[in-house]
Order: sequence, then C-alpha cells, then structure tokens
Amino acid sequence: MRYITCAILACLLFLYTTKAQTLSPGFNAEEYAEMLRVILSNADTAYLQRHSITMPIANDYHLAYQAPETGLRNQWSLFVNSSNTILVINLRGTVNAFPSWLENFYSAMIPANGSLQLDDSTVFHYRFAADPKAAVHVGWALGVGSMAPAITQKIQAYYNKGIKQLLIIGHSQGGALAFLLTSYLHYQVEAHALPEDLLLKTYCSAAPKPGNLYYAYDYDFITRNGWSFTVVNAADWVPETPFSIQTTRDYTTVNPFTNVAPLLKKQPFFIRLYLKHVYSRLDKTTHEAQTTYTQYLGKTLYKEVKKYLPHFRQPVYYPSMNYMRAGVPIVLQPDEAYRKAYPDSTQHLFMHHGIQPYYELVERIYLKK
Repeated sequence: MRYITCAILACLLFLYTTKAQTLSPGFNAEEYAEMLRVILSNADTAYLQRHSITMPIANDYHLAYQAPETGLRNQWSLFVNSSNTILVINLRGTVNAFPSWLENFYSAMIPANGSLQLDDSTVFHYRFAADPKAAVHVGWALGVGSMAPAITQKIQAYYNKGIKQLLIIGHSQGGALAFLLTSYLHYQVEAHALPEDLLLKTYCSAAPKPGNLYYAYDYDFITRNGWSFTVVNAADWVPETPFSIQTTRDYTTVNPFTNVAPLLKKQPFFIRLYLKHVYSRLDKTTHEAQTTYTQYLGKTLYKEVKKYLPHFRQPVYYPSMNYMRAGVPIVLQPDEAYRKAYPDSTQHLFMHHGIQPYYELVERIYLKK
C-alpha cells in the first residue's frame, strides 16, 4: 500500500511539474503574442473600438491587481498565469491626457544613479546602471519612481507565495518604462533588497530609446543571454524617438575626438589651421544643440511638470542627448500584405504603432498565421 501511495504522489508531482510553466531565455513569439493579449485584457470597450482591435485577450493569464494612477498618469497591473508560476507586470503606455504626453516630452537626461524628490515626503533612490557615464530619460525615470515601491512590494508578496518568475511587459511608453523597471529591479536584487533567485524576463514593445549609449551597454549586459527583447515594427516612428544628438563628450574616455590638438600638431601649418577651424565649428554646433534641447526638454518642461506634481524637485540634468536603443532587437518587417492593410497616411500618425499591427506582424512572421 505504501508503494502504491508513493507511486500516485510521484505521478501527481509529474503532472504538476509538466503543467507548470517556466521562463526560458530567448525570444518566444507565442510568449510575446500572449503578452500583447495581456495588455488588452483590462482595456475598456471604447479603447478596443477606437483602435479597431480584433485580436483576442490573454489565454493563460488573469488580472490579479490593478494599481491606482501615480506620477504623470502612470499605471501598472499585475497578472498571474493559470499554474501560479509566473507573475506579469504590465506597464501602461501613454494615455490621451496631457500629463501622460508631458512625461514623454520631458526628455532631458539625468544620471542613471541618483535620487528624485517626488514630493515633500518621498525620495526615490534609484540605480538604473553601474556605469557612472550612463544616463536616462528624466520623464520615464519619474514614472518608474512613482510606481517602483508598490511594484517591489507586490513582487515580494508573490515571491513569499512561491512565485519566483517575473515577466515585465510594456508597449510604447510602457516599453520605455519596462527598460528602466528591469534595470531597477536587477540592481535591487544585486543590493539584496529583493530575492537573489528572482527570475526576470522583459519584452519592450514599440518602445522609444530609454537612455544614452552607456545605459544601453549596461542594460544589454545585465539582461545578456536572451532575457530582454525590444520588438519594433520597422514602419513605426516611435522607436526612433527621443531626439538624439552626439557630441564629443559622449565618447568613451579614450578617443581621438575629445582632444584633437595632439593630432593636429602633426599636420602642416595651413592644413592644421583649416582643420582646427572646421573641427571647432562642428564641435560647437553639436554642443549648442545639446544645450538647447536640454534647456527646452528639461528646464522649460519642468515648469509644466510642477503644475501636476507641485513638490517634485527639479533634478540636475546630465549634459547629453545621445539616446540609443537597448535590448536585443526583434524587427517586424512589414510585407506587401501589411502595407496594403496599413498604408502610410499623414492623417494617422500612429497607424503602425498600435498593438493590433504588432500582433498581426508577429503572427505572420513567427507564428505563420
């Protein structure tokens, strides 16, 4: 009888473990498609009709918690899969409200290590990268700062229930936030503020560029071996933003551009004079452009942010606008059938940016539907 009982228990354990889902590295098209369906699971009917959404909602995940709005109309939701093995943090994208758009345009850079005074009693201490030269988008850092404490509490609570696998997903602005949240959580784990065996995987869908080159390097390093992907429709203009300017200050320490004087000394006098003149004009132009962008997209827009967050203290901006893409790119290249269904139109600027075209492309290219 004892052997029969053990055999039954072994069979039940086998059935449970085979049913339970496990995250694995690498791009999984069905997993990404399911994450797009997750995003739509708590969308209202008006949104679905307005964006002509015909794709289904999530098959295997249910909404477990929806957070209240914070920051500049930021919101996140928490989903759990049917086998209670994977947690999903879905970061909402831009909504049709000025504060939400303001978060995108408030795009001066700040150091990737530091703190933000969110209100008169809340300071968000963050670490988005280990490299001191890394810098990130101030608006999205503010967005993550408004949500991160509650997110980490929920992650810990579900970890205590036995769920140690975490998928982070976001589309558009949500994708940009997903970059920074992934970085933040990684360094929280490294600092022992979260459990060391927490497994993270991220899909940044239709995401803009989150920070400078050194942030991108850091992000790609901490998510190496297939744990983060940025999915881009090649017809979509949003992943090309924000505006990017590279100056000589953006290069790594050892380079031939920051100080050209030793190189110019080797040239004949008149050539040296001419090259110095040309270099000075080119260098000055890019530095002035970066300063102007930081002024208007940082200091000027901060005055607008203060109207919605009166106690938010203006941070010190990093002198760069050298935005770069991060994450392993998954490019959805439109074909003739897509172009016929979604023709370019100046009247519909976000035609290629919606969840529906992304879903159709990933199905057509990877799932052959």
